[in-house]
Amino acid sequence: MQSFVEVDVREDIRLNKEPFHKIMNAIKNLEEGQGLILHAPFKPIPLFKVLDRKGFDHEEEKLEKKHWKVTFRKREGEKNDHIR
Repeated sequence: MQSFVEVDVREDIRLNKEPFHKIMNAIKNLEEGQGLILHAPFKPIPLFKVLDRKGFDHEEEKLEKKHWKVTFRKREGEKNDHIR
């Protein structure tokens, strides 16, 4: 069973803070077998490409008008040290 780290950047974006480094730090600090759940006010399409190159698949779900939940999982055979 996979565990997840959750990061919510909705407030950061509301305050005009760039959340990219917060997200990438969370990704970098994932332990083996962990995934990331991201809460964002919009569908973060550019992030999908960045994390795809780092070995992550994603599933997105629109929970409310300004609340997207995106689950990132490391692809089979990908090691977390690949992302550092």
